[in-house]
Amino acid sequence: MPRPITNTPTATPTTSAPTSTPSPAFPPNFLWGAATSAYQIEGAVREDGRTPSIWDTFSHTPGRTAGGDTGDMAVDHYHRYRDDVALMKDLDLATYRFSVSWPRVQPTGRGPAVQRGLDFYRRLTDELLSQGIKPALTLYHWDLPQELEDAGGWPARDTAYRFAEYAGMVGEALGDRVDFWITLNEPWCSAFLGYGSGVHAPGRTEPAATLRAAHHLNLAHGLATQALRQTLPPRAEVAVSLNSSTVRPLSPTSAADNDARRRIDNLANGVFHGPMLHGEYPADLITDTTRITDWSFVESTDLATIHQPLDALGLNYYTPSLVSAAPSAPTTRSDGHGASDHSPWPGADDIAFHQSPGERTEMGWTIDPTGLHDLIMRYTREAPGLPLYITENGAAYDDKPDPDGRVHDPERIAYLHGHLSAVHRAIKDGADVRGYYLWSLMDNFEWAYGYEKRFGAVHVDYATQKRTPKSSAHWYAQASRSNTLPPPPQK
Repeated sequence: MPRPITNTPTATPTTSAPTSTPSPAFPPNFLWGAATSAYQIEGAVREDGRTPSIWDTFSHTPGRTAGGDTGDMAVDHYHRYRDDVALMKDLDLATYRFSVSWPRVQPTGRGPAVQRGLDFYRRLTDELLSQGIKPALTLYHWDLPQELEDAGGWPARDTAYRFAEYAGMVGEALGDRVDFWITLNEPWCSAFLGYGSGVHAPGRTEPAATLRAAHHLNLAHGLATQALRQTLPPRAEVAVSLNSSTVRPLSPTSAADNDARRRIDNLANGVFHGPMLHGEYPADLITDTTRITDWSFVESTDLATIHQPLDALGLNYYTPSLVSAAPSAPTTRSDGHGASDHSPWPGADDIAFHQSPGERTEMGWTIDPTGLHDLIMRYTREAPGLPLYITENGAAYDDKPDPDGRVHDPERIAYLHGHLSAVHRAIKDGADVRGYYLWSLMDNFEWAYGYEKRFGAVHVDYATQKRTPKSSAHWYAQASRSNTLPPPPQK
């Protein structure tokens, strides 16, 4: 039996605004939510038939994660989900975005589903619905079954077909409960960090395989969308979450820097939104990478398969990218994705990344809400009429309980206030943004950073699994409850 959770109250931050300045109001039915992913929170990695994912293998490989940390226990959500849903209810969340663990549902990535694995997600969604919280289900948040990686992983075409089969299984099991479906989370990270720089699982460093992986993730999205459409009721929405980047040139007047921006923009954004939204890869992306690959892995019907109608687009944003042309290959790559001797940017070794000016989070990422506004407006133009959701946005800080056990995080409140203000401004500028998912609901396993970085609105004592809502959680609950943007605490 899991240890009981005590949710230590944290004082709601004092917020006082001039009476003449009303809090900005969001549109009716705007959804206020929070997000997590399976490997980062569930634990129970060997229970009920689950087999290893690439992140189990990666995190158990010496030197891959900070402190040798793994997701074996994580924050024990598999056993504590009812308490965690009760916490969501206490925080007035309208929606919760979670991911399904592929190896928990289909352990080898092939064959029939394991009902014990599906039953966990049935129980979770039932608990959410009983509390009036809308489930938002992500099918893939990076936990590829290890057996599929052993067979070639995402650079292998067959993986896309296996993913579509898995999507259909989950759709059949949960389509009566879940109305909002996301095929992939941040496929850029899966391809470019997993197979390019190697700082994410499976830790390979193969430039050509990176681009093959990107294409097969695109194909997996299209095939899975088709499988879901055949399974889900008409009311269901199907989306994808992209960590599209706001890429800026170091010198806006430099032709070379602007060309560097174009090339990185294609590798960060166009490689996914090109085929997903427009049915084609950017022609200059193909030209820029011809020395890496001839793109012969793209078959004649692939682009039509990838270009499936979507009901919404999810955007994940944390910080902008600042690039320039380099006079020679840069010796360091401060692109914010983790240290590696290998670049995640195929064919772009002559481009330098720079730290944008301004305050930074614990991740070293510059805080710049204008990048989120620019991103929203870009996709408002890129895909007119397609509703948008901010499916991830948040910040890591070195949060610690005070002597009374309370956790005050005014920096996170300021971060959220700034970025939600950017969302509100984008809505006023004509963007159809329908919801916002804070990353993350609670502190958890932060991939290669292990447990060193805390993104949660809820503090977790990893030794005891005690949950303590931070002051940012109460601030965010106030925003959700009022559908307005409360002022940040006075300094």
